[in-house]
Amino acid sequence: MRALSKVALLRPPTPDAQLAVMRAHVRASAKDRPGVYRMLSSDGEVVYVGKSKRVRTRLLSYFRCAFPEEKGARIVREADRIEWEYTPSEFAALLEELRLIKLFRPRFNVAMKRDARHFAFIKLTRGPAPKLLVVRGAGADDAQIYYGPFHGAQRVGEAVRELNDALGLRDCRLDQPMHFADQPELFQIFPRTPGCIRHEIKKCLGPCVGGCTAREYEDRVRLVRSFLDGVDDGPMEALRADMHTASDLMDFERAASLRDKLQRLEGLREQFIRFRFAVETLSFVYTVPGHEGDDRVYLIRRGRVRGAYAMPRSERQRIELLEMVQNVFDPVERDSAQVPSHEIDELLLLSSWFRRFPAELARSRAASVFVAEPPPLDYDPANDPLFGDDASSAA
Repeated sequence: MRALSKVALLRPPTPDAQLAVMRAHVRASAKDRPGVYRMLSSDGEVVYVGKSKRVRTRLLSYFRCAFPEEKGARIVREADRIEWEYTPSEFAALLEELRLIKLFRPRFNVAMKRDARHFAFIKLTRGPAPKLLVVRGAGADDAQIYYGPFHGAQRVGEAVRELNDALGLRDCRLDQPMHFADQPELFQIFPRTPGCIRHEIKKCLGPCVGGCTAREYEDRVRLVRSFLDGVDDGPMEALRADMHTASDLMDFERAASLRDKLQRLEGLREQFIRFRFAVETLSFVYTVPGHEGDDRVYLIRRGRVRGAYAMPRSERQRIELLEMVQNVFDPVERDSAQVPSHEIDELLLLSSWFRRFPAELARSRAASVFVAEPPPLDYDPANDPLFGDDASSAA
């Protein structure tokens, strides 16, 4: 968790009188409709961001916490005022909550970490000699790209070790100085005596001890990315060939070890395939009934919202929406396990939403179907018999 600021540590709890003022303001002004809210301290810090289907009810619940150690009581004791905004639906509130959390990074918010801790990502770092890491969650850091999410951090970590060994990528600390073979001016004595056991046993190219050129290491990084993108099985083919060779030489112990390594990479590849399929299933036009008829259309492609629009009420609006659908879905996107770091949280959020409320998928249509049969101008998604009266417990 992010360390608390000195100001936050010194700030006294909100007095009862101010809590009473805040509660009275909520009772008098807040409505029971979808929206997002922010808890702000006396010095303007956003200490918490939340969302609810019923903003008024949710906010009043903070003042009913029975014990001071409850999270709700602790949050409201840090706040001096409450602000809220209404949204057309709970789904819209969920997206806005994510945007605000990423904007303000409130210290009481853990919602973004809740789903992320169940998944592992493979991170390819930046720098002159990139390395692969297995991490939980992602952020604005030294990542060149992320792959995932995957289940089972330990299994993914074992597979990444096999991948590193197969292609000779380094696994030393990130701040280890790199000395490529085509940079002899960096050495007092060249070539330098290797000091890494992985390099000595030929499991690493040795970019830190002049074991390879920058170009040679970058070529291996490209092979790794090709494998992680699902377009090159080179590492698996090399292991399979070595396994058959060991078996032919009756070196069965080595063959069994290579078989285990191969199985770990095959397991990783299977996760790639399942992940890409799951992401592709989250590609559709999603229509959401809104509060008091403020219906919205969301263009979701590969697990991310690419556009949000009001339900068209005129022919011109409908034409514009259909053009946007084609602009979003017509360009070809190559299948890949790559996920830009700034999109990971939204991917996990949408996956969680449709997993919790699978009936919501009934409100979705493939882009080609939506374009071929656009909804009429008087279309009301809440009354569409295709969805039924109980299509969603969340809407």
